[in-house]
Amino acid sequence: MDPILKLLQENAALRPAQLARMLNLPETEIAAKIKAYEEGEVILGYRAVLNEEKIGQDIVRAVIEVKITPERGGGFDRLAERIAKYAEVRSCYLMSGGYDLLVVVEGTSLREVATFVSEKLATIQGVISTATHFMLKVYKEQGLLIHAEANEERLAISP
Repeated sequence: MDPILKLLQENAALRPAQLARMLNLPETEIAAKIKAYEEGEVILGYRAVLNEEKIGQDIVRAVIEVKITPERGGGFDRLAERIAKYAEVRSCYLMSGGYDLLVVVEGTSLREVATFVSEKLATIQGVISTATHFMLKVYKEQGLLIHAEANEERLAISP
């Protein structure tokens, strides 16, 4: 992997000047490569990982296992792309194992997510079944620990 991509993946806030210093390359070369990666859709976007608890944002997330019937001529792709277009869907993956798609959904309440599953997702022709798992607490997001580790205190052992 290009070192520029690796560094941006670890910290998307790095500017071309910083990357140039880190990689000992001209800033213009770094900027041109980044622009080419963006235009070639290698870099799809930039995101900040937020601690939603600290900003008071209440988001309900669910992971949904979806079994589907592959379409003739389209396999899983057409149905997966249709599901992925819903605004509530944050991620959608083709999986191996006991189900076909893993869909990550966000909403403002349990009811909103449940309504999405029952009224939109489950009613799509080709969806055989769904199993919804609500996320209760985030410990790590995109490789970053959410809660700082408390000092590990050990109890004194007495004879």
